[in-house]
Amino acid sequence: MSYRYEITQAVVRQGVIAIIRTADTSSAVQAAVPLLDAGLTSLELPLTNPGALDAIRQLRTDYPEATIGAGSVLDEASAVAAVRAGAQFLVAPNLDAAVIRAGHRYGAAVLPGAGSVSEVVQALEAGADAVKVFPAPTPQWVRDVLAVLPYAPLVPTGGVAPADVPGWLAAGAVACGVGSALARTPIDDIKALIRQA
Repeated sequence: MSYRYEITQAVVRQGVIAIIRTADTSSAVQAAVPLLDAGLTSLELPLTNPGALDAIRQLRTDYPEATIGAGSVLDEASAVAAVRAGAQFLVAPNLDAAVIRAGHRYGAAVLPGAGSVSEVVQALEAGADAVKVFPAPTPQWVRDVLAVLPYAPLVPTGGVAPADVPGWLAAGAVACGVGSALARTPIDDIKALIRQA
């Protein structure tokens, strides 16, 4: 049993949230296992995959030390289903206060999406544990936002390659969501990235 702040720390600890975007349960598990075995500890399985909830259940059982979450959580019903399947954190491309409330009600950390400074502020006011900045702007944008909102935990996602992660972290992001580019990255490079973090 973990508190939300502990889950949030675990999600961002390595600076990388691996996004496993596949079409079914078995392909999601198949894509996740090498990353987990390489030492990545934070994984998001988007609910655009109809088998995501089963994959979350299986990975939580097989990798109890990892922090496994659900992505593309667009409504309260999806939030509750994801938490019941074992998701420790919820990620959304948009800001919906009902998703934040539902996640928090059941102890999950929630990272809603924001595309502007106003949305970042609204997400924080609504109780976001961190804010997914989507699609990822530029490291300079992160620096500029943090100049006026120094307490904002920003997670750029969308178009971020593993090699870009150190630059985003140096700009002040707490982590990056890395999806399709991770699948094309050699495992040794992923291990090196983890060691840097």
